[in-house]
Amino acid sequence: MSSTNHSSVSVFLLLGLSRQPQQQQLLFLLFLIMYLATVLGNLLIILAISTDSRLHTPMYFFLSNLSFVDVCFSSTTVPKVLTNHILGSQEISYSGCLTQMYFLCVFADMDNVLLAVMAYDRFVAICHPLHYTKKMTHQLCALLVVESWLAVHLNALLHTLLMARLSFCGDNIIPHFFCDATPLLKLSCSDTHLNELMLNTEGAAIMVTPFVCILISYIHITSAVLRVSSPRGGWKAFSTCGSHLAVVCLFYGTIIAVYFNPSTAHSPEKDTAASVLFTVVTPMLNPFIYSLRNRDLKWSLRKLVHRSTFSFQ
Repeated sequence: MSSTNHSSVSVFLLLGLSRQPQQQQLLFLLFLIMYLATVLGNLLIILAISTDSRLHTPMYFFLSNLSFVDVCFSSTTVPKVLTNHILGSQEISYSGCLTQMYFLCVFADMDNVLLAVMAYDRFVAICHPLHYTKKMTHQLCALLVVESWLAVHLNALLHTLLMARLSFCGDNIIPHFFCDATPLLKLSCSDTHLNELMLNTEGAAIMVTPFVCILISYIHITSAVLRVSSPRGGWKAFSTCGSHLAVVCLFYGTIIAVYFNPSTAHSPEKDTAASVLFTVVTPMLNPFIYSLRNRDLKWSLRKLVHRSTFSFQ
């Protein structure tokens, strides 16, 4: 078969979240509030970290990158949902759909990789505290982030190019509020064997590998904490990982609900609810989780808000 795309479909229809007018109004309001909370919360964390010299450490450097990715991740889907509701439309262009899929892949994978990098940072801080400053240099931190961006962009480009070679001949209805690889493959009238093979091998590897790294890091961290003679000292060391662990559980819990459930457990309603948690709720909750459990960040945020309030008076 020729690799040239012969799609007759120029637009896709995103069914969204509900067809009931009253529910649509409520969901529009909820999505708007959650999106504004996501942008405001994550931008405040970025500003607090960048303006407070005490927070210029590897842990907060990675956290500011995570906050930036969360804003971008949420911005890939929510503005389109809000715009379609205002315009009374369900359409997304073929090119727009592939573009959305590309950036969803980039930011979801980057979230995943950053969580693994942050787990490694905690591993070095707790298991090798005397060598922490030598190991976690500014150069290494920057290199880890740059290499992560490069890897996720190459991965997203691979899956987008593979999707672009497929033809879409008839059905153009996506039972979702965003363009994802799996529902698009179901609509294609081409042979999708290669796409599915790459999703189940390379795509799965880039999701599973960071999770394995996180698991190994926390096995070593737990072992190191248990060896501490003072229970209070061990708990204090482990408590620095509390926020990260909470975000990891939330992130991977929603990923499992969206992508790794058995096919018999899937339904449009369950899939949509899990996708909302993954793409909208998780980026919104991350700044609250980190700020509520971190004294230094809370203090910096209070100082930032106080300074902003004072400057407007």
